[in-house]
Amino acid sequence: MSLLARAKQGSPDPATATLVRQGTSAPRPLGAVIRVLGGRATPAAFRLRTGICVLGSASASAIVISEPGVSRAHAELALVPEGVRVTDLGSRNGTWYLGQRVERLSLALGARIKVGNTEVALDADTESLTGGAVFAGESFRGMVGASLAMRRIFATLARLEGSLVTVLVGGESGVGKELVARALHEGSLANGPLVTVNCGAIPRELVGSELFGHTRGAFTGAAQARKGAFECADHGTLFLDEIGELPLEMQPVLLRALETGEVRPIGSDAARNVQVRVVAATNRDLEAEVRAGRFREDLYYRLAVVKLSIPSLRERPEDIEPLARQFAEHVGLGELDPTLVEQLKARAWPGNARELRNVIHAYAALGELPESAGSTSTTLEMALGDLVDVSRPYADQKEELAERFTRSYLQALMVHTRGNQSAAAKLAGLDRSYLGRLLVKHKLTKT
Repeated sequence: MSLLARAKQGSPDPATATLVRQGTSAPRPLGAVIRVLGGRATPAAFRLRTGICVLGSASASAIVISEPGVSRAHAELALVPEGVRVTDLGSRNGTWYLGQRVERLSLALGARIKVGNTEVALDADTESLTGGAVFAGESFRGMVGASLAMRRIFATLARLEGSLVTVLVGGESGVGKELVARALHEGSLANGPLVTVNCGAIPRELVGSELFGHTRGAFTGAAQARKGAFECADHGTLFLDEIGELPLEMQPVLLRALETGEVRPIGSDAARNVQVRVVAATNRDLEAEVRAGRFREDLYYRLAVVKLSIPSLRERPEDIEPLARQFAEHVGLGELDPTLVEQLKARAWPGNARELRNVIHAYAALGELPESAGSTSTTLEMALGDLVDVSRPYADQKEELAERFTRSYLQALMVHTRGNQSAAAKLAGLDRSYLGRLLVKHKLTKT
């Protein structure tokens, strides 16, 4: 049963629910499920939650692999924040990862190794994330939610605090996926920064440069060398928002970076090692995108080591009031009138928490609630209908509309921040240098 389906059943059964409180125990890495693929092994699956696990042909091994080429004590596995530390125990035929023989290496959950010629999967043990755990409070690292659905998500985030596993966050636009990424980063004990890249806002020809950097003169306009998002996020977290918009030709390059921890700036012959925890987000059904051939299956499984789905605000109406009060506090409104709260609860919120935040900000400025989004949506649909031209290619029209939106968004953003690019970049969730390039491109900088 899905997280959301369980949430819809109502309050947790006190006999089965586990209450999780922030800071009640030391963070520990997420467990792993070790599976031998295409070989004879006992047991077929081994859950590694503490201690170490030895693979080998000897009967004393935690996983006995009865295949040629496997030494009696072949390799040792141990949990670490990055995933699983693999140590070869002096085996005759070696332990291999991506075609390279390794002696000691920490690998992300979801990786595959070979002991001799036998493939072994190191997958995340997500069983502990999908049980009956419920967070005891109604806020977690800046996120607010009284609903059972959100308190289950908070419990999952708390459980992930000892790990650096890759997480894929799904949900409609405006539900707060970027807040999940920030909560994961703050709980990761990483000493590097949180770097955000909106994959849907980068021109196709600049995606590689944005992610991996470039050398001076690597392409027209590359007047100086520039670090990419992976290098900027070294020893920290890289949040890849709108990952479903990543061009298909860039997906194998991203997959390689995730698997090897190496990035190669455009125009460079030298690869650079980075240690980055990746959190990706999408409002698309990526499994459907995989079936349609628009998203690589291997990249999907590498990103979706742990999957979190954030319900829409209309599916958790009990969160409207605490969210509204939080937004009101941020703008100095003080206590909200109960009548106003009831009016907020009566709305559908197609734009989710982001729309609610904007409505509270408008109320703070105008003293009254703005018009419901229903009429705005209708007007937008009519305008889009007038702009659509079926005689022109889809990609061209999509790019043109995106450019119009980007310019309008940037204009409003710079007015709101009174031209402060640092503040604008923070609000937009964009790298400051990338925002600067967008402003230049759309001729919105002062001359």
